[in-house]
Amino acid sequence: MSTDNATDGPQVLNLQDVELTLNQNTILRRVRWRVGLGQHWAVLGANGSGKTSLLRVITGYLWPSGGQVDVLGSRFGQVDLRQLRKRIGLVSSAISKMIRPSQTATQIVLSGAFASTALFDEADADQHARAHELLAQLGCAHLAEQLYGTLSLGEQQRVLIARALMASPELLLIDEPCAGLDLPGREVLLETIDALATDNGQTTLVMVTHHIEEITPRFTHVLILKAGQVLAAGPKDKVLTDANLKAAFGLTIELDHRHGRYWPRVPGGKI
Repeated sequence: MSTDNATDGPQVLNLQDVELTLNQNTILRRVRWRVGLGQHWAVLGANGSGKTSLLRVITGYLWPSGGQVDVLGSRFGQVDLRQLRKRIGLVSSAISKMIRPSQTATQIVLSGAFASTALFDEADADQHARAHELLAQLGCAHLAEQLYGTLSLGEQQRVLIARALMASPELLLIDEPCAGLDLPGREVLLETIDALATDNGQTTLVMVTHHIEEITPRFTHVLILKAGQVLAAGPKDKVLTDANLKAAFGLTIELDHRHGRYWPRVPGGKI
């Protein structure tokens, strides 16, 4: 087990021995994880390994059964989570399900300024300008007045990322952004996410995935979970090893490294 997770300087996340039990089922077990300023992390693991639950703990939507959670310098139990969440952007299927399909892309992005999923407040001129700027940054300027329900899944995901960036979050959490996308849609979205890590130096990215090839070049670190425990955590090139992936997914995997990304192969196509 590799847990080379030391960080120097300011920390964005610091989880110490975090436990999570729901309905007598242990979901997370003694999770220790530190994310430093300037790092971008991919959270990798098989289905049911605890990845999404970990994000829900970080955002305070699930309260840990044990351990200590510090997010953006604030300790859970000593901070108003409603105020803390304003500094965190979240893109997830749970958010997508709460979006009204009759809203325009612009309205959805603007709602991010008010930490809501619908636009109930009157946005000012500066907020409108920022919403259009973010849509353009994410390649969605032409979608500004289109209804959310008419957009493709990839377009919806990019609009939701723009929404999450509306409040200039210090931490952006993206949960399985490519789920359901075809290959072209996936690559466009991954290119968009990778660009965020380059262009937005004030925001730390954490992306959950169970596909190794979705970890783009700008992600610096990887956390691998297995059965709710940290299997490995640290710099990407040290964590993404054949041995760690075999332990995480339960099959022999050989990695190819091309164009800044890692591509898995199952030798002979056999498990």
